[in-house]
Amino acid sequence: MKKTAPAPRTAAEADAPAAAGQQAEGRTREGVARLLLEQGPVTAVAIAEALGLSPTAVRRHLDALVADGEAYTRDAPRLGTRGRGRPARLFLLTEAGRSRFGHAYDDLAISALRFLAETGGEQAVRAFAARRVATLVDRHRDDVTAPQDPAGRAEALAAALTREGYAASTRSVGAGEQLCQHHCPVAHVAAEFPQLCEVETAAFADLLGTHVQRLATIARGDAACTTHVPHQTVP
Repeated sequence: MKKTAPAPRTAAEADAPAAAGQQAEGRTREGVARLLLEQGPVTAVAIAEALGLSPTAVRRHLDALVADGEAYTRDAPRLGTRGRGRPARLFLLTEAGRSRFGHAYDDLAISALRFLAETGGEQAVRAFAARRVATLVDRHRDDVTAPQDPAGRAEALAAALTREGYAASTRSVGAGEQLCQHHCPVAHVAAEFPQLCEVETAAFADLLGTHVQRLATIARGDAACTTHVPHQTVP
């Protein structure tokens, strides 16, 4: 019986495995970048554990993000007695890395706020910022104010902010909670108009029923917007 030779593969068929591999690599790198956004600063080992990947694979993606200017490193602080060897490296996203996840408004908003400041002064800018924050928090007011304690409210606020694109979380620190926003959709705008951050902080205090203190902001170049929420409410 005469055997028929298999038909030659087309160029598209030959390239398909490579394209699929590139897509998988892209999805993995996006997952690594998102973890840096939501949990940074963080080590390669912690990322590997969270994503179920090998540390070697994660470091390859991290090195690529660093080479592309989307991430940078710093040494982790040593705890306790100083041991031998190099300290662990912590990875964080740069502003270019954060742009993967989008920035709302930016150029248009900055131009509009500059015009508002020129024509109406700082009070007009602050009034705009207050209305913007009120629109955001009022959608979640009932959920955030339902818990009776500041810790519960901080956790509910973090969940609400995450739904709004701020990738927020909380953690207990001493006599309070730290509310961390790992992404700010208006960071570029807030860098020029800090009234956005100031009004947001005041709105958080109102929602949580206690005085809060803003410790860091992405707009000033920090890794996250961090707000301290004391456990004891203000009478």
